[in-house]
Amino acid sequence: MNHFELRPKQRSSFRISLGKKYYTFKRFLEWYIDKKTYAKTIKKEKLPFVSFSHQTILLRKLKDVEMWYQHNKVKNLKIAIQRLNGILIKPGETFSYWKGIGTTTKAKGYVDGMVLFYGKFKKGTGGGLCQLFNLIYWMTLHTPLSVTERHRHSYDVFPDSKRTQPFGSGATCAYNYLDLQITNHTENTYQLHLYLTDTHLVGEWRSEQEPLQSYEVYEKEHWITPAYWGGFLRHNMIHRKVFNRQKQQIDDEYVTENHAIMMYEPLLESSQKEA
Repeated sequence: MNHFELRPKQRSSFRISLGKKYYTFKRFLEWYIDKKTYAKTIKKEKLPFVSFSHQTILLRKLKDVEMWYQHNKVKNLKIAIQRLNGILIKPGETFSYWKGIGTTTKAKGYVDGMVLFYGKFKKGTGGGLCQLFNLIYWMTLHTPLSVTERHRHSYDVFPDSKRTQPFGSGATCAYNYLDLQITNHTENTYQLHLYLTDTHLVGEWRSEQEPLQSYEVYEKEHWITPAYWGGFLRHNMIHRKVFNRQKQQIDDEYVTENHAIMMYEPLLESSQKEA
């Protein structure tokens, strides 16, 4: 990995705004002219088999983050889930997170929530939907569906305290140019099932046919290096083990690699793990 590519870039607000407009338009153009068949069919009746399920806590206390961000996030998740719950990905189709949800405007009921911005956070309409984004990505890694677009985080913002998944097993999102796209290269139809409990965001990938394989996602080759401009960089690789129905391992697949600027001291991470 070229460290020069990771060095924080100083851009004016005008440059950031112009770049956002450019990439947003570029994505709209891609949606219009590409030859992908995007998933859009909603089926309320659940498909019979659960391929993988996962849940993440809704209200999490984060350092220096006021709790109203978390409560507003829940409001935004409720709206987004209504757009995606029950969507089918038929063989040959591609699921697009942002094409499915659409714009996150106040007119649709979205409220201000936490948005990560160049290693810090700020408020933004529709903030907090990254939790749903990450949930879908994590679940997909445990299915035969193919992640055909995913963008890694450039900044590692929060230490690993109470982390239950490997560093870098999530993704970053921004409407509409930082998308999560999932293509179904199998002969089996999959369905995304989502809902909220009082405490958790819950998701399932369901399918028409009983799963033939299971997966274990894990971190490989984690290391931390000093950055030449100061601070530290964090790296790792994500792999997954593939098991047949007899629980025998039949493969070990490379998934992705991550490189991020740490926004906290490495010793802080170590001390919190030991606590």
